[in-house]
Amino acid sequence: MSDARLRRVNKEIADCKNDQSSNINIDLIDNSPFHLRGSFDGPQDTPYDGGHFEVDIVIPDSYPFQPVKMKFITKVYHPNVSSASGAICLDILKDAWSPVLTLKSTLISLQSLLCSPEPNDPQDAEVAKHYMTSRSSFEDTARYWTHVYAGGPAPSSAPGAAGKDITGLRDEVAIAGLEKVHVDQFEAIGFERSKVIDVLRRLNYRGSNVSKIPDDKVVEELLRA
Repeated sequence: MSDARLRRVNKEIADCKNDQSSNINIDLIDNSPFHLRGSFDGPQDTPYDGGHFEVDIVIPDSYPFQPVKMKFITKVYHPNVSSASGAICLDILKDAWSPVLTLKSTLISLQSLLCSPEPNDPQDAEVAKHYMTSRSSFEDTARYWTHVYAGGPAPSSAPGAAGKDITGLRDEVAIAGLEKVHVDQFEAIGFERSKVIDVLRRLNYRGSNVSKIPDDKVVEELLRA
């Protein structure tokens, strides 16, 4: 089985290198054919456009009868990707896996996932709430993460930065997908900035949700934090 697995993986790597049209790349990590790094460009006309995304790939012993293990190395702001660990929620990486799938086709599916989030089956519940609460704010945040973490084009301003130029500056408020004015409001009454960002992010203090969360509730959560 090990020899068959090795032949299959080597063929898939070679096929991917020979296919210049897909723009999918696969490289060995530590010279092991069973630990790989896949990469692809963000899809056009999405918040990930212009970014370059890397994926950690581990080939299990029973491949191709068991799905590959994949997680994003590049940080991605997406409902189906953990913003902390890079873990991915995608059916073909679990029960919908088939031995006819390849490393290249699976990476193309990940690229397609960036085009079509599934917020009702999230890997990152907080990001999914942001997506469903305020789509435009979510896209601003995803675009900013693409700039900061994936080398995408610099936005003229960070989300919620009121037009302030942030080129070259990593804005923690923007990374959290929050409005600067809301963070400033609670920081001004004496709470630590990082604590305010964490609490507002957990409360999904964004878009139409802001009017539904009374200030007293925010203060209560800040006092608990």
